Amino acid sequence: MHRPLRNLVALALSCLFAHAGDAPDPTVAKVLTAIHAEDIKAIDDRLVAFGTRNTLSDATSDTRGIGAARRWIKSELDKCAAKSDGRMTVEFDEYEEPAGARLKAPVKVVNVVATLKGTAEPERVLVVSGHYDSRGTDVMDTTRDAPGADDDASGTAATMAMACAFAPHRWPATLVFMTVAGEEQGLWGANHYAETAARNRRNIIGMITNDIIGTPVGDQGQRDDMQVRLFADGFSPLLKMMLSAQQNHPMPITPYVPLDASRAQLETIARSGGGADTPTAEWGRYLKDAAERYLPGFHVKLIGRADRFLRGGDHLPFLERGYPAVRFTEPFENFAHQHQDVRLENGVQYGDLTQYVEPAYVARVAQANAAGLASLALAPASPEGVGLEVTELTNDSTLRWQQSSDADVAGYRIYWREPDASTWQQSMDVGKVGRYTLKGVSKDNYVFGVAAVNATGEASLPVFPVPFR
Repeated sequence: MHRPLRNLVALALSCLFAHAGDAPDPTVAKVLTAIHAEDIKAIDDRLVAFGTRNTLSDATSDTRGIGAARRWIKSELDKCAAKSDGRMTVEFDEYEEPAGARLKAPVKVVNVVATLKGTAEPERVLVVSGHYDSRGTDVMDTTRDAPGADDDASGTAATMAMACAFAPHRWPATLVFMTVAGEEQGLWGANHYAETAARNRRNIIGMITNDIIGTPVGDQGQRDDMQVRLFADGFSPLLKMMLSAQQNHPMPITPYVPLDASRAQLETIARSGGGADTPTAEWGRYLKDAAERYLPGFHVKLIGRADRFLRGGDHLPFLERGYPAVRFTEPFENFAHQHQDVRLENGVQYGDLTQYVEPAYVARVAQANAAGLASLALAPASPEGVGLEVTELTNDSTLRWQQSSDADVAGYRIYWREPDASTWQQSMDVGKVGRYTLKGVSKDNYVFGVAAVNATGEASLPVFPVPFR
């Protein structure tokens, strides 16, 4: 895209923002306007040109295979890091995967990780990923072409484009832009990163994986350029935690329940109606709200499942360790273009080819990601000790929380919705207090959340209140 056309796009986005209802944060708006379809296309095309990116493919060639791909990704991210005044570092995160069901001999698995260190609260971390490995019909075939243009060069391109757009700006929280390997063999790279993060007790406040975000077109002629699916399951991980506690297994790290939470505490949360209000569910609502606020007309279809039916992606290892983690995926999937060798059969073109990827759509999904990531990176930490008073029978609802000493917290916001609503219906800023009563709003009829808000209106993830006596 030529520079005058880029300027027109930026102006158009600014006009859209001006009519979005909420005043946009200028830094968030700058990030979105720095994500371009032509950059997405260039990355996707280059990744496909490596022939195959199967995790078990040649790692030594400079032109073909997984090794050439990861070295090129790092070189491109290094260019973006050069614009960050030293705040962004790019590293290979590698380990050896032992032989197993989809591996005849041990192999080196390498993630490429760009970390943009936060300036105020670097311990608070946001992670966004795409997987750069690919596969054909046989996941063990290391030599046949496996273009992987949609699955998942599209998600890798979006992640790299976001890294470049975020790099020039300063963010209170740390942002990690990660391209991972081994997804097709068994979520290997993501599992390694999540396991290491949990072991080191990293405070990952939100994780996104972008997997198969390349086209708004389905295999039966469906088309919706202005929609993406967002899988955000809040209850299944909580149930898994309860079962783990029941079996006396170590509890995963999670900001939702204490590390050493008892089964009784978990059951209290579940009985209190919090199954749909875990941090993962709140993260999904947050992303939907931010994307639709900054991209008027774009719809994020929020789906209360961890992933598509009996399928999985790189966010699952994070969910399993208690981190809030979600998945973006295109509105329709064409399975002739996934996990297929390239061939023409009975008049049908099979294979994950670049001709089926629409860079403008990928860029729009990347902007949807960026709106939520940037908003939360600017926001203060979520409040702690959030409770709903149950000391007496009343049709009012009194919520309380611990007031933060953080100077960035300007006040607090209470959200509420009817139990059958998937997103927040009402909210109220209540000032810099630690307790507030909503008159005539019955705890029997509504679900609540409390967020911390800074002076510019950026809000944390809401926290579901547990019963307070």
